[in-house]
Amino acid sequence: MKRQPIVSATHRYRPLSRAVALIVHSRALLLQSFLLFVATVALTWLGYSLAVNAIDNATAGFTAVAPATTGIWGTIKHSAWVAGSWLLQLISRLVAFYLSFLLAYTLTSPGYSLLSATAERLEAGERFEADAALTLSGILRDIGEGLKIALFGIAVTIVAIMVNFLPVIGQVLAVLLYTFYSTLMFIDYPTSRRRWSLGEKLDWLRCHRLLALRLGLIPTLLGMIPLLNIFAVALLFPVLTVYATVNFTATQLAENADATRGGGQHG
Repeated sequence: MKRQPIVSATHRYRPLSRAVALIVHSRALLLQSFLLFVATVALTWLGYSLAVNAIDNATAGFTAVAPATTGIWGTIKHSAWVAGSWLLQLISRLVAFYLSFLLAYTLTSPGYSLLSATAERLEAGERFEADAALTLSGILRDIGEGLKIALFGIAVTIVAIMVNFLPVIGQVLAVLLYTFYSTLMFIDYPTSRRRWSLGEKLDWLRCHRLLALRLGLIPTLLGMIPLLNIFAVALLFPVLTVYATVNFTATQLAENADATRGGGQHG
């Protein structure tokens, strides 16, 4: 039976500053964060360079020749061409960044899982839930879930490209898609420890929409900045992983407490 998360009224939002404080005051988190930053920058830079070259070559025909500016209609067409070229550059860089980051995300996932578990242990304290038993079937399921999220990310990218052709609203929808997908990537670490399926992770996003929006907005906005995005997100990704983990953990602890109280009242 699929687990149905609930929205707890007792959960208090953990700000980004709490994640920074945890890392600064924990030698283990600090060391893990530094090593992951170096690995993520290297892998993302490599993937981003290859993706940008491929996208630029594929879209060169759309922006190579500017329309003439003769007359009012020519001016309108030229203005539309400039705006379209700018939006194409912006979205293509975002797409290239996410595709390259998927590569880095996949290859560094074990390290971020360890970072997330360390952060969760600090946040939960005595209420920390031990990892699910390490079995062959569990490992194969984790690999399968990781592949599902990677493929889901590719699907999100394709949809974002399609909706981007809609004026204004398309760009807003694309940002929202990437925002919620960013949160999915972050909560994958603590949820995979619990052997959650992709469907259960998506249920959590649906039931905690406002929190998910908060958690994913920063990496999405940073991802839109060419070149800087690689270093900024790589630098902040360990912080954002801890940020998402402590909020996810706080939510789970609050929901478990609510369920316990509810069970006691009904008992």
